[in-house]
Parts: sequence; C-alpha cells; structure tokens
Amino acid sequence: MASGKPRDGELQIVAAPERKLMQPPKPPTTAASTALVEYTPPVFKEEEEDLEIKLRRILENVPVRVSNTSGSSAGSGSGDFHQYRQMRRKEQDRLARMEVDYQKRKEVAEFNMRREERLKAAEERTAKKRLKRGEDNNQKEESSDDDKNSDDDATD
Repeated sequence: MASGKPRDGELQIVAAPERKLMQPPKPPTTAASTALVEYTPPVFKEEEEDLEIKLRRILENVPVRVSNTSGSSAGSGSGDFHQYRQMRRKEQDRLARMEVDYQKRKEVAEFNMRREERLKAAEERTAKKRLKRGEDNNQKEESSDDDKNSDDDATD
C-alpha cells in the first residue's frame, strides 16, 4: 500500500458526507385540519366517568394469568383432557369465590342500609317521646306550683 491507492481486495476507510436528519412535516398553521376525522374526547356523565375510573382501576390491578394454554395447532394427546378439566375446575372455583364474595358484600351493604334506617326511625321515636316527656314535666311543674300557692293561701 505504498502507492496510496487501494489494491483489489483491500478496504479503504472514507468519511461519509454529513446528512441532515429528516424531520416530520409540521402541521399547518391554519385552524383547518387535513384529518379525515377529528378526534373529540368523549364527554362522560358523572356515573359513566365513575365507571370508567373503576374499569381502568380493575384493568390495571387485576393480573391476567393464562397458564397451561394449548396452541391452535396442538394435537389432543392423552393428557390434554385432564389439563382441560383441571383448568376448567380452577376457573369454576374462582368464579364461585367471586360470586360468594359479591353476595357477602351485597348482604353487608343491605344490612348496613337497613340498620341505618332502623337507627334513624328509633332516633325519631326517641325524639318524639323526649319532646312529649318535656311537655309533661312542664305541666306537672306548673300544677305543683299552683298546689303550693293554694296551700299557702289556705293557711293565711
């Protein structure tokens, strides 16, 4: 390589010319958009928004577990049926536990609601009787005062 020219089979290192990176096109400055469909965020009612939040929380927190899955091209071997039965039994048990949990929560909520109603009704009855006792005590005090005055008049 004394001549400075590469021979056949030799590699030569050459600096690549600088290239500017392509940037995405800028959106038009006018208010009109070139999109076929404009995205408008959905407007939720308060109940729907609560449901959306609950759904998002469930999707984020509930793990998705898939175990012992069979591919679509899997043949049915001698153990596949037993695996299927086991997976099905586990899923049925999980659904049953969820149902029992739901029923317990529902019963507790109904009990608390009935309890609140009973306490409120009892408080109303107590307040009514308290008011009535207060009126009776006032009448008794007035009548006892009258009796004392009449006794004093008689001794004079």
